[in-house]
Amino acid sequence: MSPQHEGAAATIAADAAPGAGSVRLVIGGMTCAACAARVERKLNRLDGVVASVNYATEKATVDAGNVPVAELIRQVEKAGYTARPDVPDPAADPVDDDRRVRALWRRTIVAVLLAMPLGDLSLTLAAMPSWRFAGWEWVLLALTLPLVTWCAWPFHHAAFRALRHGTTSMDTLVSTGIIAATGWSLATLFTESGTGEASGVWAVLTTPSGALYLDVAGGVTTFVLIGRLLEAKARRASGASLRELAELGLKDVAVLDADGAERRVPLGDLRVGDRFVARPGERIAADGRVESGQSAVDTSAMTGEPMPVEVAAGDPVTGGTVNLSGRLVVAAARVGDDTRLAGLVRLVERAQADKAAVQRLADRICGWFVPAVFVLALGTLLTWLAVGGDGSRAVTAALAVLVIACPCALGLATPTALQVASATGARLGVFIKGHRAVESARRIDTVVLDKTGTVTEGRMTVADVAVADGHARQDVLRHAGAVEDASEHVIAAAVARFARAELGALPPVTDFAALAGLGARGVVDGRAVVVGSARLLEREGLPVPESLGAALAAWADGGHSAVLVAVDGAVCGALALSDTVKPSARDAVARLHAMGLRTLLLTGDGAAAAHAVAAKIGITEVIAEVLPADKAAVIARLRDEGRRVAMVGDGVNDAPALARAELGLAVVDGTDLAIAAADLILVRDDLDVVPSALALARGTLGTIRGNLAWAFGYNLLALPFAATGLLNPLIAGAAMALSSLFVVSNSLRLRRFGPPPVIAGGFPGEDEPYEPAAD
Repeated sequence: MSPQHEGAAATIAADAAPGAGSVRLVIGGMTCAACAARVERKLNRLDGVVASVNYATEKATVDAGNVPVAELIRQVEKAGYTARPDVPDPAADPVDDDRRVRALWRRTIVAVLLAMPLGDLSLTLAAMPSWRFAGWEWVLLALTLPLVTWCAWPFHHAAFRALRHGTTSMDTLVSTGIIAATGWSLATLFTESGTGEASGVWAVLTTPSGALYLDVAGGVTTFVLIGRLLEAKARRASGASLRELAELGLKDVAVLDADGAERRVPLGDLRVGDRFVARPGERIAADGRVESGQSAVDTSAMTGEPMPVEVAAGDPVTGGTVNLSGRLVVAAARVGDDTRLAGLVRLVERAQADKAAVQRLADRICGWFVPAVFVLALGTLLTWLAVGGDGSRAVTAALAVLVIACPCALGLATPTALQVASATGARLGVFIKGHRAVESARRIDTVVLDKTGTVTEGRMTVADVAVADGHARQDVLRHAGAVEDASEHVIAAAVARFARAELGALPPVTDFAALAGLGARGVVDGRAVVVGSARLLEREGLPVPESLGAALAAWADGGHSAVLVAVDGAVCGALALSDTVKPSARDAVARLHAMGLRTLLLTGDGAAAAHAVAAKIGITEVIAEVLPADKAAVIARLRDEGRRVAMVGDGVNDAPALARAELGLAVVDGTDLAIAAADLILVRDDLDVVPSALALARGTLGTIRGNLAWAFGYNLLALPFAATGLLNPLIAGAAMALSSLFVVSNSLRLRRFGPPPVIAGGFPGEDEPYEPAAD
């Protein structure tokens, strides 16, 4: 774990946290996407408020400005729903989920037990009127009334609540259909003794008699309850990975007092600077730095990396990881909501609350869809009566329109897929910061890889030292090491580390100045020192002595980077530095090529070093010697050429390029600015995560498209069938429930996501729902 990791974690926490005027609310009482659209409109009517309500997560993200939270809650309640501030611990969510599932389970069981004999008896008596016995009406009513009252109460309650506030929802459709079917059946039973013209099973299904409407009322109630139950279970499962991530935190921690004595305190009482103990097998309570002890730490829950990381005194550790072997004493650096774990959880939650453009369109449609269905149902009823159809057929068609037109599938299509993808990505070490990544991934055709710290390990080492005639090796290292010790660049750190290892303590430097992408300058022992690339010395007008020429040429052929050292205006020596290519780089590039993507290596290093690294990993296109300020210009030029560019980087100098690219991917070991500019954050220090991240984003978009195609197509095709009397309300109820279930189940397939295979011929799923590999 690199030192930059700590800064990156702080950025994740800050980036994922709400802004000064941002509030997250838990919304209760929503039963369909129309409800979410209604709450969103209500909140957005307030001055200065920008709200986004997600039906799948049942949460609202509100940029409230100066509006107090109490006023936001009042507005939600005026719309007929409940609201409360979102608690910071997502682990509490399963309580509400389990309670909802249990309540739906009880009503569903009762509904099934009553609907089965009701359906058999109603169908038999409707098809064969001669079998009707004395009091058969009362038997049907005894089976029906509990179904259409207690079992269907959630629908009636939500419908009445919406009516009280002058609005409608999917429950209004269902409740109206159940009440209308029951009322018509009662009138028919006691005025016409349930006689009808239908005979035969097919005729009963297509043109049911009045008595069969009790079966319709009970059947619709049962099917909708089953759909709600399965949907609730699926939605609970879709948040399981996020809850598992949130539950990595401990409940209490062993803190060391000033005298070294241990005491257990709640995790919330842990403060920055406290020293706490992590024993073998325990999770580390907070982000911090090891003060004493040595151990292997399992980081797989956070990064997906199976190999434990060895840590000792001075090394950073992350809260939520598992101490495997030795006893560690850790000084807490970030606690509570400031930890990397809490930041990642908020990042996933924010991504889940985010809305893609396609979902906003679906929400707008759902907002007017329910009133439009009522108009269509009334028009269907009046049209049938006007053309001379009997009342039974007219009511059948109108009921079918009411029941079939559930907009739930539209509301669930995008958020459930994003929710599952976010949680799955968290498990794999890929954090999706929003819908932009998902929408951009499909268009990408070129992946630009930064070299140092991304393709390579970023831990430069001095491989050789060359000294100009008339100068001493010790002086070259002394001056170069002193200047570079003041810099944070990875090359500077390598030079300072090498010089300190050979010479011991280094002298102080004054008037230090870092020259971005070129080197640094400073004053050491009263002498002006310049350390940097050949371009820097050329700009400074400092010629390179011939005695260094042979060494520099050999280093260039070997792919080494050269750092030149000048003292008082004369070049006195040079150092050769090399970096190790990450073991996963070649396989990652092969996977990207198998996905049909072009790859390009972009670096500020010399052309020889860049081409040497590119050859090792299978990249043929290289752009080298690019200054930090010019990296974004390179990305802009590639996009002007018609390329759709994804940029993978980790440094401060990569941030403008990450922001300019169509899709930015930042390695979490990188700098704060790079992570803030990226769309996807890669937690694992493994380039294989790059093709996995792109594949997950593409697969998520394919799943969303499949969901929306089904949801829109289902309603567009089903409504004409219902209006023309070709669809029985009972079948409509079953189809409506199955529509929502299909959308949620299709999204849940992303939980089985696996890395893309290295197969020639492109990437499966770019234009269709991704079929993930089994674990």
